[in-house]
Amino acid sequence: MNDSDQVRIGVIGGSGLYDMDGLADRQEVSLTTPFGDPSAAYVLGTLEGRRVAFLARHGEGHRLLPSELNFRANIYGFKTLGVEWILSASAVGSLQEQYRPLDIVVPDQFFDRTRGRASTFFGRGVVGHITFAHPVCATLSTIVAESAESVGATVHRGGTYVCMEGPQFSTLAESHLYRSWNMDIVGMTNLQEAKLAREAEICYATLALVTDYDCWHPDHDSVTIDMIVQNVTRNADTAQQVIRRSIAQLPMARECACATALSAAIITRPDAIPESTRSELAPIIGKYLS
Repeated sequence: MNDSDQVRIGVIGGSGLYDMDGLADRQEVSLTTPFGDPSAAYVLGTLEGRRVAFLARHGEGHRLLPSELNFRANIYGFKTLGVEWILSASAVGSLQEQYRPLDIVVPDQFFDRTRGRASTFFGRGVVGHITFAHPVCATLSTIVAESAESVGATVHRGGTYVCMEGPQFSTLAESHLYRSWNMDIVGMTNLQEAKLAREAEICYATLALVTDYDCWHPDHDSVTIDMIVQNVTRNADTAQQVIRRSIAQLPMARECACATALSAAIITRPDAIPESTRSELAPIIGKYLS
């Protein structure tokens, strides 16, 4: 495969973003992984002169709950395709007045309120501990924020994304608690993606599309699917534009720490790692075991 044919950019589409307009030379690639099947087939194509792999996070027809997503398979699949950058679009609720519906937030922190989700490739005889103080790629996040600003969106750089289990929306007590903790937005999917992308040494950034004020706001105390779907639809065109502009600036030489996240993370002696695990994780840890 020529370098120009290499798929180095991945896009994860969330609620409302189930496809990429303008993706030329489309090809569907169905993969299976040691962790099971990804949410859907990856749609490979060319956008802004770059080779891109698109994945619908919730599957065809939005059939998968946040708790049902096979995050490990999704990220592993991107890794085996050669992806080095992942732009993840996600619908979120706002926990602060300044983040209005239809605004875009590019968060730089996460807070975990999920329960028991698989969020590491390690285990089964190999132990690794990545550094995760800064859970998104600063380089990619800057590109996403600048691209969003360039299309006229109201953009907020930085902030904390609370990742809750769902599928129910927050109770009023939970919403007020998150606000008291100075959390900024709430969603159900992006934390596990960020963790696994870092373990896979893939740069990752979130394009958070605000759909509602959660239930804390006195004028928005009943979050409904109708309300969210209307705003998701309105956000979709903006998200497409932002992703296109971001892709136009990629790929580039990676000088961030994401590219070498595992260089000092694997604790297990190479000769103690079971052969089956070594084989399964070869795309991720193989270069550190030779």
